[in-house]
Amino acid sequence: MKTRSGCDIPVRLEVNPRARRLILRIDEKTREGVAVSPNKRNLAEVVRFAQERADWLEAHLGALPEHVALAPGGRFMLRGQSCEITLEGQGRMAYLGAGEPQTLHVPGLEETAGRRVLRFLKAEAKSDLTRAVNTYCAALGVSARRVTIKDTRSRWGSCTSDGRLAFSWRLIMAPSEVLDYVAAHECAHLLEMNHSPAFWAHVETCRPTWKRERNWLRQNGRNLHAVQV
Repeated sequence: MKTRSGCDIPVRLEVNPRARRLILRIDEKTREGVAVSPNKRNLAEVVRFAQERADWLEAHLGALPEHVALAPGGRFMLRGQSCEITLEGQGRMAYLGAGEPQTLHVPGLEETAGRRVLRFLKAEAKSDLTRAVNTYCAALGVSARRVTIKDTRSRWGSCTSDGRLAFSWRLIMAPSEVLDYVAAHECAHLLEMNHSPAFWAHVETCRPTWKRERNWLRQNGRNLHAVQV
C-alpha cells in the first residue's frame, strides 16, 4: 500500500468474526499494518479503510524502535539492565556472568546462538514469573492452576476462568518490579475477571506502586517487542 509520499507500507488483511467493526492496527513484531474485517464480504471495504489511513500507518511504523538482534556481540536489557551476548564460556549451557554490562555466555555455534539465548530468557521468565505468581496468590488467598510463557503481541499477561495464567517472555527484559506488577495484575484476575475498582484494589494490595510500573510498560513496551532472534 502506498502513502501520499510514495512509500510502500506492508498491510496484512485478517478476518475476525469477533470484530464488531473495521480495525486498523500496527503489528510491532512483523512491522506491518493489520487491517481487520468482521467477515470476508467486507474485505474490499477494509482495504479502502486502510488506504485512507496510509499516512497514519507510515507515521506509526516509522516511530517504531530499531530491531535488536539476540546475536553474539549484541546487547539487550535483562531485568532492566544492559546485557551483552558472547559465545565465550565454559561447558554447553547458557549462563549469566556479573559485570557492567552483565554478560550472557552461550558457548556453541554462532548460527544457533539466538535460539539458545531465547531458551535461556524463556526459562528465566518462567522462573521469575512463577515466583511472583506464588507470592501474590498467597497475598490474595487464591491459587493459579498453571503458569505458561508465550510470545504474545497485544497483552503482557492473561488469565482464564479456570485459573491458567500466561505471560510474555519479554517481561524478563523489563525491570523486575514491572514483571512483578504484571504477575500481580493477572493474580488479581483470579478474584475479579474485569477491571473494576474491586480488581484494582486487589492489585494495590500486591503492588502499591502499580501505576508507575504500568506506565513503564506503556512507555517502553515497544522496545521489548523490538528484540528479535
